[in-house]
Amino acid sequence: MTTVSTDRISELERKIDLMSFQMDLLVAEIREQRLRRDQWDELRSDLAPIAGEAMTLASNELEAIQDFVQPEDILRLLRRVLRNTKNIEDGMARYESLMDFLDDAGPLTSEAVTKILTTLEDFEQRGYFEFAGAGLGIVDTVVTTYSKEDVEALGDNIVQMLDIVKNLTQPEMLAVAKRMLDAVQRQQAAAELEPAEPPGLLALAGQMRDPEVRRGLARALNTFKVVSASETETAAATIESNMKNKPPEGGA
Repeated sequence: MTTVSTDRISELERKIDLMSFQMDLLVAEIREQRLRRDQWDELRSDLAPIAGEAMTLASNELEAIQDFVQPEDILRLLRRVLRNTKNIEDGMARYESLMDFLDDAGPLTSEAVTKILTTLEDFEQRGYFEFAGAGLGIVDTVVTTYSKEDVEALGDNIVQMLDIVKNLTQPEMLAVAKRMLDAVQRQQAAAELEPAEPPGLLALAGQMRDPEVRRGLARALNTFKVVSASETETAAATIESNMKNKPPEGGA
């Protein structure tokens, strides 16, 4: 056998092997297509009853709403949905973020609500709510008792009233008030033991020999003197202010 014959035989064998390989590929492709077709036919046969029921249900629903919704309305709504696809997607993303936040904050919120309820229960046991109710009753009494003019006058004099309260809260003023209250209480206790007849002028004159009585009278007179001088200064200042603000005679 010549070399040419050997080469031709080798070439034929190579071509036969190539054709065999290609035939195997074709057979495998045909099998795959047949498998897909079978699967599709099986899926179509399974979905056919469901699709039929869906079409029947849709037809019934459309018949029920055909008096309220027209096909062009559905198409218009569909176009709007398609135009706002990005907005819908953004909204869904925000909704998912909100749900994630609520899931994370849920335990914290529950703990905070529990703490608030515990605090409110503690306030109720201490009587804060009853005190607040009584305070509202006082406010209601004030509102129904005083008029708008009274409140405006109170606002005009609130600074002076606060100054008086501030002075009354000084330690020396509190000490004086305490001594006065003690004296009044002692005097009330002594008044129960006094005779029914009032003391005469001689008895009162006899009490002037007591140094404490004379000292008390002197303090009372000095207090009256200071109050009278303050009232005199206030009246003089008022007259002077009125004279300054009085328009000149013959003026426009």
